[in-house]
Parts: sequence; structure tokens; C-alpha cells
Amino acid sequence: MKRLIQLLYFLYAALWFMVLLIPVFISSVIVSFGGAIRGGNLIYNICTAWADAWFFLVGIRVRYVHETPKDESRSYIYVANHIAYLDAALLVKAVRKPLRPLGKSELGSIPVFGFIYRRAVVMVDRSSAKKRAESIDRMKAVLRKGISILVFPEGTFNETHEPLKSFYDGAFRIALETGTPIKPMLFLDTYERMPYDRKLSLNPGRCRIVFLEEVPVQDEDTAASLRDRVYAQMEAAILRYQPSWVNK
Repeated sequence: MKRLIQLLYFLYAALWFMVLLIPVFISSVIVSFGGAIRGGNLIYNICTAWADAWFFLVGIRVRYVHETPKDESRSYIYVANHIAYLDAALLVKAVRKPLRPLGKSELGSIPVFGFIYRRAVVMVDRSSAKKRAESIDRMKAVLRKGISILVFPEGTFNETHEPLKSFYDGAFRIALETGTPIKPMLFLDTYERMPYDRKLSLNPGRCRIVFLEEVPVQDEDTAASLRDRVYAQMEAAILRYQPSWVNK
């Protein structure tokens, strides 16, 4: 019976996901004529409104925890842990100002969703060094326009049951080259709501987003030293909050 109720809830949530996607798609087509920057910002705002409605309708309560104040007037390189499929939907609620997440290019081919996706993210194609470099250049261009970017530095789901997987250097190289501070962010409960290893197990409840103290770029920093500093900060915070997916 419990499994049946969970399946019915998942179908209910999936139905609302698709129904709400229709006005998002229509609105995105219209505002896309505004260009890559203005149109992209409007599409991101539309996605935020979609997330507000969907999370409310499915009974997932988002709680924001700001450990230190953040400067809303400036752009950041947001970095977040990646523990569940729900992370992608949650990020547009997490940062409520112009943002471009870094996303996999393969998702851009999905009908309807792909149209929105291609205009709301910086797509990365890891098939060659040249294409990866082009993605880096696009992220730098976005930052020069005063728009923040968001990167999951673990690259893929953390399936280790440790606080974090190892980080890639990309976000930290961009921070050094542009002088942009890093703003670490934690998704603590998305694994509880929809574990990566049980795709049909979405359930209502709490989702905390924790914003940690920003990490400025220092003159003596290398990509590795900046990466390690951010990693240590995020790891310590995860251990402090003790989410369910971490081995105790």
C-alpha cells in the first residue's frame, strides 16, 4: 500500500511538472526574441516561477539558510553539491537573480524542455578539449555581463556516501581568471526527497538550501588551492548538518 501511494504521488507530481511546463514553453518562445542575455534572464525568471508553483503543489517545502549575508548587487560563481535529480529543479529557487547554470549538452535535445534548457544554461560538451574550452569562454562572457553562474564541481552524483566527491578545477580556474568570488551552496535534503538510485521515489517534505560564506580569490591562489579551500569549507558544513546520505 505504501508503495502504491508513493507511485500515485509521483504520477501526480509528474503530471503537474508537465502541465506547468506548457506555459513556461510558450512564454520562453516569446521572450527568447529578447536575445541571449535579456531573453535568457527572462527565461530564467520564468523557470523560477515554475519552480515556485511546482514545489508548492507537490508539498516540498524549501527552507533557505544563510550562514552569512551575501551581496545581492554582485555576481558569483555558485558551487553546489550534487546528490539527487531534484537538485536541477531546486537550483532555480536557490538563486533568485540572473544566473546561468552549467549543464550537459545532451539534455538540449529533449523535445520542448530542450528549447528552454538551451536558453537558460551554459551547455558543456565534454566530447573534446576544444568544445570544453568554448564552454569556459561562454561562462566568462556571462560573468562579464554581471550574471552569476552555477557549477556542480563534482560533475556527477555523489554516490560515495561521503560528504563530497572530488572536485573538478573548471569553476576555480574561471574564478581566478575573472576575479569572481565563489559562493558555496549546499542541497541537504534532495536525496531524501528523490534519491538518485530510486527514480520513482519522489516524496514531499523539507528541502534545505544552505548558503555558506563566500570565498574570495586571493593573489596567491592557484586553481588547486582555491578548489581545496572551497572543498574543505563545504565538507565541514555537510558534516555539521549531518544529512542522511552521509555515512555517520
